[in-house]
Amino acid sequence: MNLNRIILLILSLQLFSCASYQTTQKDDRQYYSSSGFVLIYEDILYEQKVVNKKLDNENLSVMHNQLKMNTPIKIINPDNLKSIETKIYKKANYPKIFNMVISKKIASFLELDMNNPYVEIIEVKKNKTFIAKEGNIYQEEKNVAGKAPVDEIEMNDLTKNKPKIDKKTTKKGDFILVISDFYYLDSANNLKNELVKKIYISNISVKKINDKKYRLLVGPFKNFNTLKTTYISLNNLGFESLNIFRE
Repeated sequence: MNLNRIILLILSLQLFSCASYQTTQKDDRQYYSSSGFVLIYEDILYEQKVVNKKLDNENLSVMHNQLKMNTPIKIINPDNLKSIETKIYKKANYPKIFNMVISKKIASFLELDMNNPYVEIIEVKKNKTFIAKEGNIYQEEKNVAGKAPVDEIEMNDLTKNKPKIDKKTTKKGDFILVISDFYYLDSANNLKNELVKKIYISNISVKKINDKKYRLLVGPFKNFNTLKTTYISLNNLGFESLNIFRE
């Protein structure tokens, strides 16, 4: 597999992926769902142009780079299963390694680890009178998979699909960066070998999920700081819909 095929693979993922979205069976509306790290707002981030808009740290405020203003969402801390419902207050630009910008008030309520602010984000279906509220209920969304054939590679792009989380056994663990899922082991290994050449990563591997699914992943990483260099390197190659899970 050469660089051109990697580029074709990335373009196909972007065109055919159900990546950050999941569809309910009752309607055609697609709802955003993702997991990863959030950026906790401080004024210095705006002053240094890390983010392009300000956020009120005294409110349950969040900013996102894709979702529209007033989109209702639920944010969950998988470590303690605390959750909070709020809405998108602003659409903003910020580093791609982060899934969202949140206020300090939200971070405090969820009791996030400031060094590893890892969350689950789910868009929720609400009426026009949606009001931000706090809670401790975790709702697992149904996942949908899309197929993306590229040259001779037949892929099942499940990058954003989340494994079920058992409330009773949830605990802190190492972080895993998921690149994609494949139907064929050879396809996963081909991309793995090419990425090793391009970005010189040693902790990339292929995991067999079942007879028709092979997952290409990087890790484990102990914390956010050890993960971000690899994330940025993959991002620079064009892999923008990367998802991060905890073991």
